[in-house]
Amino acid sequence: MRPLPPTGPRTASAGSKPAKPGRTHRRRLARSRRLFAFDRGLQSRYVAGADEAGRGCLAGPLVAAAVLIDYERLSHADRRSLSGLHDSKQMTEERRLEMYPCVLRAAERVSVVVRCAAGIDRRGLHVTNMEALSLALERLAPPEGEAISLVDGFRLPGCVVPHRRVIKGDATSGAIAAASVIAKVTRDRYMREVAALHPGWGFEEHVGYSTPEHRAAIEEIGISPLHRRSFQSVAYSQLELG
Repeated sequence: MRPLPPTGPRTASAGSKPAKPGRTHRRRLARSRRLFAFDRGLQSRYVAGADEAGRGCLAGPLVAAAVLIDYERLSHADRRSLSGLHDSKQMTEERRLEMYPCVLRAAERVSVVVRCAAGIDRRGLHVTNMEALSLALERLAPPEGEAISLVDGFRLPGCVVPHRRVIKGDATSGAIAAASVIAKVTRDRYMREVAALHPGWGFEEHVGYSTPEHRAAIEEIGISPLHRRSFQSVAYSQLELG
């Protein structure tokens, strides 16, 4: 009697070849390698990166984050776990959530600064953004004389930490990309948590960014305590609010 074929999912035999990574995975690896190659090319053991999330939102806080990476102590396991790192805006939410704990484990230090909508209205968006990025770097306290600190897109007047501006830094530097993930995930989580306290605006979906649904909700029911009432934001200026 002929034996029945095995049931259930197929498993690789001892002699079978492992599946080749897909094209998307290879592109992801190539991007992350470029990010870390940029940092290593700075010839510094420590590289700090700073970035923000929520600068162009209509509602919710601005979150700045800074991450310090010790490239001499970065383990092979850490490098492998960070292989999907990229500009957080170009990553799916699922990928950002996967990368968040990987960054926390791999980083030497992490600093987060949050500035609420009322504070943005008082100080203005640009001033608040500069101050939050500066404070995030200062709290990170990169080793003086041993670290190179990078900021996505801005020079920070008054920041006591020497730093360099990197245009499109979150797509250029591994440290800045890591900071962008921390800032984005921190902010999105907060907006989804408070969405139940402010129903009707759909914060759990757009997390405060300017979308057609968000603008329609504002036209219908007005603004919430989370909305920025100043007109410092370019996106906000598109709305006619009292």
